[in-house]
Amino acid sequence: MSEQTARLKNFPVAWFSVIMGMAGFTIAWAKTEQLLFPNIQISPWLLGLTVVLAVLIGAVYLAKAARHPGEVAAEVRHPVKLAFVPAISISLILLSIATLHAAPQASFWLWSIGSALHLMLTLYVLSSWTQHDKYEIQHLNPAWFIPVVGNILVPIAGVHHAAPIVSWFFFSAGVFFWPVLTAILFNRLIFHATLPVRMVPTLFIFIAPPAVGFISYVNLTGGVDAFAMILYCVGLFFTLLLATQIAYFSKLPFFLSWWAYSFPLAAITIATLVMAEQSGWNGFYTLAMVLLTILSLVIAVLVVRTLLAVYRREICVEGH
Repeated sequence: MSEQTARLKNFPVAWFSVIMGMAGFTIAWAKTEQLLFPNIQISPWLLGLTVVLAVLIGAVYLAKAARHPGEVAAEVRHPVKLAFVPAISISLILLSIATLHAAPQASFWLWSIGSALHLMLTLYVLSSWTQHDKYEIQHLNPAWFIPVVGNILVPIAGVHHAAPIVSWFFFSAGVFFWPVLTAILFNRLIFHATLPVRMVPTLFIFIAPPAVGFISYVNLTGGVDAFAMILYCVGLFFTLLLATQIAYFSKLPFFLSWWAYSFPLAAITIATLVMAEQSGWNGFYTLAMVLLTILSLVIAVLVVRTLLAVYRREICVEGH
């Protein structure tokens, strides 16, 4: 087997987390420009880059599916990798949010396809979880939020593309399973063996459900009430909790799972911008700028480390 064929065979579905991170970064900058810097136009360039990456990663994964269907099927059946498969549909939903104002027609189709695909994947994953003979406690990690709680993303663009009941349907499913998964994940983290080193960055995913839930809820209801405030504050608490462990995270070796840092940080940044917009309090604007700066630095590090890993042939190899 040639090196190129082997690398295609080992091209992981986790690559779609790169699209999630870049799309979140794009949306964060677009919201910042809307609220604070209307004369700065960084987000259109980021959107173009994200679309190019999405097409490239999507094309490579389709090539893998065509030439190595067994490897794709193995990822779908894998007790850990399965959780990353819905990153494909979430990437489409995030792209629909990023293109909502610039290309509303494209946004509609991205949202429609992404939401339908994500519903199917959610049902498949839940069926797999409840009718199985392969899952054990060590397989559980925060990436399990992706398939089910990812439904919370749908209303952000959904309120513009479909009847409200559609967005409420997805939001309700995600909000129901968020505390369920949080409870079993904390049970795993506290009472069982620590996460494998490669999965430690997924702890940042704890930030995403409440942060995204806050954004979706505000879009659905039109304002900040007590429940919205709870969602935002829980997301902010998890951000602070993980910030206290930054020395530990900085010592981890690079894996593609490092991209788990990006989207959750983008989500809490966008949520803080929305809170600033709704409240008008300067403290939220200041916090949003701090978070955007951190997010920008994290994305820069991730891009450099990923390119370096690709150059060194450390990604798309057996066992990575």
